[in-house]
Amino acid sequence: AAARMAQTLGEQVGETVGLVVRMERKVTARTRILVVTEGVFTRMISDDPMLEGVGAILFDEFHERSLDADLGLALALDAQAGLREDLRLLAMSATLDGARVGKLMNDAPVVESQGRAFPVETLYLGRDPNERMEAAVERAILRALDREKGSILVFLPGQGEIERVARALSEKTRDPSILVAPLYGALDRREQDRAVLPSKAGERKIVLATSVAETSLTIEGVRVVIDSGLARVPVFEPDIGLTRLETVRASRASVDQRRGRAGRTEPGVCYRLWEEAATGALPAFSAPEILSADLAGLVLDLAAWGVRGRTALAFLDPPPSPAWNEAVKLLQALGALDEDGAITEEGKAIRNLPLPPRLARMVLDAGRYGAGATAAELAVLVSERGLGGNAVDLADRLDRFRRERSHRADAARNMARGWARQAAALAEPRDLSCGALLALAYPERVAQSRGRNGEFLMANGRAASVEPHDRLAATDYVAVAEATGRAAQARILAAAAIDIAEIEMLFADRIERRNDVSFDRARAALQARETRRLGAITLSARNLPIEPDEIAARKLSEGVAALGVDRLAWTPRLKQLRARMAFLRRAEGDEWPDVSDAALADGATQWLAPFVAGARSLAEIGDEKLSAALDALLPWDMRRRLDAEAPTHFPTPAGSQIAIDYESGDEPA
Repeated sequence: AAARMAQTLGEQVGETVGLVVRMERKVTARTRILVVTEGVFTRMISDDPMLEGVGAILFDEFHERSLDADLGLALALDAQAGLREDLRLLAMSATLDGARVGKLMNDAPVVESQGRAFPVETLYLGRDPNERMEAAVERAILRALDREKGSILVFLPGQGEIERVARALSEKTRDPSILVAPLYGALDRREQDRAVLPSKAGERKIVLATSVAETSLTIEGVRVVIDSGLARVPVFEPDIGLTRLETVRASRASVDQRRGRAGRTEPGVCYRLWEEAATGALPAFSAPEILSADLAGLVLDLAAWGVRGRTALAFLDPPPSPAWNEAVKLLQALGALDEDGAITEEGKAIRNLPLPPRLARMVLDAGRYGAGATAAELAVLVSERGLGGNAVDLADRLDRFRRERSHRADAARNMARGWARQAAALAEPRDLSCGALLALAYPERVAQSRGRNGEFLMANGRAASVEPHDRLAATDYVAVAEATGRAAQARILAAAAIDIAEIEMLFADRIERRNDVSFDRARAALQARETRRLGAITLSARNLPIEPDEIAARKLSEGVAALGVDRLAWTPRLKQLRARMAFLRRAEGDEWPDVSDAALADGATQWLAPFVAGARSLAEIGDEKLSAALDALLPWDMRRRLDAEAPTHFPTPAGSQIAIDYESGDEPA
């Protein structure tokens, strides 16, 4: 955007039109228009609420509803109301919900400009839901190459899909005049320019892009758009503190924006990989990031602004309570907020680093161990996609990053050095592994191998895995920085190995020592173990002697019940006793105890546990203990009635005692 504006003035970026993004700054004394990312702006206004020297703020593409855009507008409205009545604010977008945003901005006028757009023909190709999306996209591209002229812009949900389609096209399009150019945020600037700049004479370009290409830029020569109809969005799960990436249907606003890319410079055509009737079922707008994001950074920024409540500022959609509460809880655990929600001195130090709070905490803590430089480099790799490659093992990425030679890598290393200086070492340098440093940021994601093909259990109790062939699959412990997928089974995207000695050193105050008695089903016996645990993972365990107490008796009775009470040593006399009691319950009602297998299993801790003290296994519950337990179910008066109403024998006139069978049928015989 800055380059386009500068071009219209016949200038270079850094003159009238300046630029500030995370790893680049082009500003001079001549600069009157400053183009910044939404994240840069929120930091600017937080650090200088008066915005000295700024007359107007334009929030472009506001319909995208990024977390930083919502926060930036809320802070700007607050500053305008209390400090800068002269400050002009403008929210812009081709697909803006103008009335709603205008109301938020104190009933600001809504100005509409039709602009210039060429007609775009829309073709609906549909897609078999059982077919891989990449295959349908590839087929649509080949069709467009054959039937249409001009370059092609293809919208795909993410980097993985882009790379797979690019590989497939390289095998099927051998024409040297056709250039396949990926376009996504993690690419180096030169690679992005390769996708965006005009094609050479006689060259056709196929740009494979994420939703980053929906807005703000015109790719010269594009007159064909192929839209998969999908987008990838981050979804935060407050209960486990993990953000997963989810592929969703794009909104109507997004697909309209995508379609419009085909008509920027001449009439075009848009191929949509869904049925026309499905367009009406698409959500009107993309879900605001504030409703599904990790809010820790936002809460910390608001605390620095002096705000503690989630509804204190004017948000189009207020932050949801679960994510807000989880963010407050995390920031308090990091020492960034006090118990009243006010920012602490430590919180100010965390916020001074332009990083998510967890990563800032890691860099600061690593500085205290003398390892701030390495931690700052890791923070770059976690927050800036694509640097150092895409290996799951962050130690491998770090090694590659240190050797990488590109403008983006150089800028990232300079940025990391600046962060490291802010976390100046306060101790002699210690040789901490990448995994140990990551564990400072994500202690609940220290994970232990389950010994099964790269499967791990994290300290927060959730499962996660790497591919069996990945180097980390053979590691006993890892610290997980990034994962995706459902909470029940996440796929690890970024992690590093950590050893048990580092876990012991870093988390000595969190490791819990417990003595547990449990029932081993295979041995049908109790076992007592001393365990040392970090959350859900067991760091060590050793067997202990079993104490003959109430806990052991209860655990044994529960274990036996789970195995089945039929496994107990029921002698013929005890079987007959149960059968007599069951007969009287059928005949006379519920005043007689229920001695069925199911009822005895359900109540094992009440009727059996008091009589098995000292026993350590099923085999040690002999008929004496069992008889005493069963007899105790009947008080003395009911025992007399049992003998009278359900006697064990029938006396014949001849004086014989004939045993009565209560077990073979519903009636005694």
